[in-house]
Order: sequence, then C-alpha cells, then structure tokens
Amino acid sequence: MATPKIPSPARQLHYRTSETQHLRKMQTNDGNASEWTENRTVAKQKTKQGLTCHLLTASLIGAFGSSFLYGYNLSVINAPTVYIKRFCNESWMKHYGTAIEPKSLTLLWSFIVSITAIGGLFGAFVVTLLLNCLGRKGTLLLNNGFAIVAALFMSLSETADSFEMLLVGRFIIGVSGGISLSALPMYLVEISQKHIRGALGQITAVFICVGVFTGQVMGLPEILGKESTWPLLFGLNAVPALVQLAVLPFLPESPRYLLFEKNDVSKARKAFQVFHGKEDVTEEIEEVMGERRAQSEVHIMSVFELLQNRSVRWQLITTVVTMSCYQLCGLNAIWYYTSSIFTKAGLRKDQIPYITLSTGAVEVLSSILSSLTIERLGRKPLLIGGFCLMAFFYGLLTMSLNLQVTVNGMSYLSVIAILGVIASFCMGPGGIPFVLTSEMFDQSCRSSAFMIGGTVMWLSNFLVGLLFPFIQSGLGAYCFLLFAAICLLGSLYLYIVLPETKNKTFAQIYQEFAKINKVLKNDTKPEMEPSLPMTITVKDNASRDPDITA
Repeated sequence: MATPKIPSPARQLHYRTSETQHLRKMQTNDGNASEWTENRTVAKQKTKQGLTCHLLTASLIGAFGSSFLYGYNLSVINAPTVYIKRFCNESWMKHYGTAIEPKSLTLLWSFIVSITAIGGLFGAFVVTLLLNCLGRKGTLLLNNGFAIVAALFMSLSETADSFEMLLVGRFIIGVSGGISLSALPMYLVEISQKHIRGALGQITAVFICVGVFTGQVMGLPEILGKESTWPLLFGLNAVPALVQLAVLPFLPESPRYLLFEKNDVSKARKAFQVFHGKEDVTEEIEEVMGERRAQSEVHIMSVFELLQNRSVRWQLITTVVTMSCYQLCGLNAIWYYTSSIFTKAGLRKDQIPYITLSTGAVEVLSSILSSLTIERLGRKPLLIGGFCLMAFFYGLLTMSLNLQVTVNGMSYLSVIAILGVIASFCMGPGGIPFVLTSEMFDQSCRSSAFMIGGTVMWLSNFLVGLLFPFIQSGLGAYCFLLFAAICLLGSLYLYIVLPETKNKTFAQIYQEFAKINKVLKNDTKPEMEPSLPMTITVKDNASRDPDITA
C-alpha cells in the first residue's frame, strides 16, 4: 500500500500560516470565506471516485434486507384482506364461542394493519443503543433475526388457528422496520462520498417502493393471493433477511463509526479503501479524525441532551416535521386500503388487483427518477414540489369521488389521481426525510436524532393505520382534503426553514442551521467551523499518530 507523504512540521506550519492568511484576505475582501471554501470543494470533487462495486453491493443488499421488507409489509396485507378477516372471525369463534361483531372485526383488522407501527416505535426506542454498541452493520445483521422470527409467526398463524400469532408477527416485523429505517440510512450516508450521498440515500426509498410492488405482485390471485396460500405471503419475509445475513458479513462496517466511536484507524482505512475504491484515503481519514479531535470533549448525546441542545433546535424541529408529514400525508392510508378505496371509486372487484399493481409500478419508476435527479435538483425542491403535487391530486381525488355518481368516467379520474399522489410522494417525500436526518446532525447526535425521528414517524404511522377507516366512514371522500392540508402546511414550513443541503459537507450544513438557531460563532462547535486550518491541523497531528502514517 502506498504510504501517504507527510510534510515536515516546518513546511506544515508554513502551509497552515499561508493558507490562514489567504483565508483572512478572502474574509477581508468578501466578508466571509464561504465562496472560496465552496470552490475548493467543487474542485476536489472532480478527483473523487464514483459509485464502486462494494458501495453498490452494500447499498443493494442493505436495502433489500431492510427497507424492502418495510415496503413489502405495507402492501402485502392488502390483497388477502377478505381471507384474513374470515380467518380472524373463525379463530375468534373457536376461542370464545361466538361470532365477532362487525365493528369489533373492523377494530381488530385495524390493529392487525397498524400494530406494525407500535413495533416500529419500539424499534425506534432501542435503535440508538444497538447502533452505539453493535455499529451500523452489526445492527442490520441482528435485525434480520427479528424478520425471520416474524415470518415464522405470521406464516404459521393459520396452522395454529391463532389470530394472536398474526398480531405478534406483525408487531415483530414492525420492530424490524423501526430498527432498519434508522440503521440503513445512517450506514449508507456514512460509507458514501458527499457528491453521491443523496442518490445513495434514495436507495432506501427505491427499495421501499420495490417492496410495495413485490407485495402487490405476490398478492395476485394467480400467485399467492388465494385463501389457501395467503400465509406464504408473510413467510416470504424471511428471504431478504437470509440474503442479507449471507452477504453483509463480508462487507466492512461504517468507517466513520470505526474511527469516531471505536478509534480503530486501521479498520476504518480499509473500509474507506473498499467502499471508495482507491488506495489513498488520507483525505477521508483526516476529515473524520479532525471532527473526532474537535469533539474530544463531546460525548455521544442522549435523546434528552439532544432535546435541550439549542444549537440543533431547528434541525430537530425539521426532522419532526418531515417525519410526521412522511406518514400523515396519507400515502400509507392508500397503501393499506387500496382495495377499499378503488371499490368506493366504482371499479369492479376483478379489476382492482391489476389496477393496484399499476400503483406499485408507478412507485418504483418515480423513486428511481428521484434518485437520478436528487443531486441535480436538490433536496428542498423535490420535497416541497412533491408535497404540493400531492395536495393537488388529493383535491382531484376528492372531486372525482364526489362526482362519480353523476358523471361518467369519474372512476378512471380517481385512478389517475391516486397514481398522481403516489408518483408525487415517491419523487420527493418518499426518501428524502431519511437523507436529511443523516445530513443535518453530526456523529455525536445522529443516532439520537434518528430515534426521535423514528418515534415520530411510527406514532404517525400507527395513527393513520388505526384511524383512517373511521375517518373515511365519517368524512367520506372529503377525508383526503385533510391529507392535502397537511401536505401544504409541511411545504410551507420547509420553504421557510429548510436550507438546501445538496453537495455540502456536514460542517457547511451545520453553519446554515447555526444562522437559524441564532448560535453565536464562538458558541458553535469547533469541528463545524468551515475553515481549512482544521484540516491542516490534522495533518500537523498526523505525524504523531502512528495509525495515520502506517
């Protein structure tokens, strides 16, 4: 391995002094050095490696065993609705001797649908401890055990004649989702270069949509959507988990975790070399070591400490807003209750499974388009544009549902409106909240931030899954106007508060929020001040760190 050349201490001092003078000169002429720093950043990107084989493998395998399962379990419950309700009724009669009342059956069905959110909430509570103790990769590997156990419970529930096993299995798969939707985005952001960070982070959203589409395909009557085979739909949850268990152990842990929290420079260097596809990773090592040295007096923040820290106040509020809008925008209601929505739109029952399949195809195409454009358009335009388009299509859906009795062809307009809602969501809000949460927080508080964001997300998920049938029965077609209002309010907040994070370092993003948080310059964290001397200081210390020069 080529040994990086370390300048002599005298030459380092000369470099640091001259570049500091240059920086001060730029500050005198322009008032700040942000433009100069940004130009240096853009120039450096031209020499950086792109997507490597190992980086792509880690992303695909990680997402297949994590976010894919979350998407799959959103849609797989939809196709066998009639058969599961019948099974619950029969199981209830055998247990209690009487048939379950229709309202009680609706409530039980709502719990079966929404209990995954309670499991996800539990997963969000424990994920911080797992991430700090086991690392990002270790947490993902452990999480596969939850998915396999859940698959066994759900697939064997009919054999055991126990709807309780189905409830327990749905809860456990929710725990798996709560853990994976925090661990996976952190892993992907920490192993990728900043100029592909957004696109790689969107793989989480792409595989959620692929999972939804797969659940719809497997739920077709010609495949597993029959009364005799619906338990196998839930048993398939074990397949992605087993694939991830077989492949992920051969890939490195997050190098930022190894450096920052384990102080293992040797393994971190190897991880950077594997993921970035180059021998000389001095720049990457220096960046993380600089942050770690600057935070030598800062420990990993707990949730309560994060809530009290005013320097990340608006980052935290933005995380809460984006994660709550991610669920309360109503898309999960469409995923959970697609069949009933299409039935109310006047479509024939034999058409519904295939029209539902078209929604999955639109999801996948839209999420892929988003991943290809996020580094060109940015996070903010895609988020705001997605929410605004969703509000427009919700209005169109409300109109078509109300006019379908008096105007011919309104059922087809309802289908177009639903497809528009799904496409708008997947092009922006579907994956960007996870990317933003990773980008807005530094290493010391990122895991706690994901715990808070995950808690908000899963609570909102539970409320939508539990309450939507009752809201729909009470408000009728006008229930979608409630979701439209939430989308518009979220867009307004993001337009006012959220800075663009595209192609920016964590330090630059922190500085953008420091202005909003009204944190004085001398109150900001040392590692977050955007200056080159921090990097030069790391080089100065490198000669005294045997791991850096090895």
